[in-house]
Amino acid sequence: MHSNAFFLGKGGVGKTTLSAAFGLALARSGKKVLVASLDPAHNLGDVYRTELGDAPTPVEPGLDAMEVDLASWVEKYLDESRQELKTTYSYAGTMNLESFFDIMKYSPGTEEYAVLWAIEHIHCELAASYDLVVFDTPPTALSLRFLAMPAISNLWVAELTKLRERILDRRTSITRINPESAVASSCVDKDDDKVYGRLGAIRKRLAALQNLFSQESYVAVVINPDQLSVSEAIRIKDELEKIRIPLSGICVNKRGISKADWSLDKRLHKIKTFDFGFRADGLHERGDLRTIETEELVADFMAAGPKGRA
Repeated sequence: MHSNAFFLGKGGVGKTTLSAAFGLALARSGKKVLVASLDPAHNLGDVYRTELGDAPTPVEPGLDAMEVDLASWVEKYLDESRQELKTTYSYAGTMNLESFFDIMKYSPGTEEYAVLWAIEHIHCELAASYDLVVFDTPPTALSLRFLAMPAISNLWVAELTKLRERILDRRTSITRINPESAVASSCVDKDDDKVYGRLGAIRKRLAALQNLFSQESYVAVVINPDQLSVSEAIRIKDELEKIRIPLSGICVNKRGISKADWSLDKRLHKIKTFDFGFRADGLHERGDLRTIETEELVADFMAAGPKGRA
């Protein structure tokens, strides 16, 4: 079976409630489960009626939960980048790094990388203590960007690696022609070059995350019975296909409550669908999560192979 589950979808469709119910059902079946909220607008603690923070907190036997502090992970990502720059480039002390990183904090991609490193931390440092990890994700736009980051970034890193190889090759050629040149004192061996080594390390991290998303995770999209949700699900499916992440299931929340006209687009018919009739009067305590019938979804998750659904 998979070791991770991701619930995607537009804001307000019920990702947090379904993630919470799914994790609770698996815990009560005997699994050791961690439910992690990646949504900056956290309400997982509200659903579980437990105060949560940036570290796993026991909810009940077999079930821990956490609300990832994305602002803290942005700072960790920037600090890691700052330290790498100082370590890699001896002349970094002459650069105005603080000004650069003040700007970088608001640059496109910073939040996405912070989410990636938070997921990596959970996967590498925490997941070994659990049978599975359930991720309650941010709204679609941010989720698709962080899921795509490993594949897209790896293309950039691959090209930078080739460029670094050409630089080292030219240094070698110059050194052979003129052993007294300034370049002769520079690194010419890939095994000793800090930049080349760092690029290789980044590629390994990105490959591991891509494998986590595409091979080790059950990815489901949550929709409401309305056409806006269906359109969002189609967009998610199309984007995931581009980065080779299989979509495992479609979870239709609040069926029987909404009276809006809708239909499931034929482009989604090949994906297994699960219906959930939420309580019309809402959820008032953790035990109410048991009224959300997750049995079929849990069974499909447990039966899914390590490479996802076809």
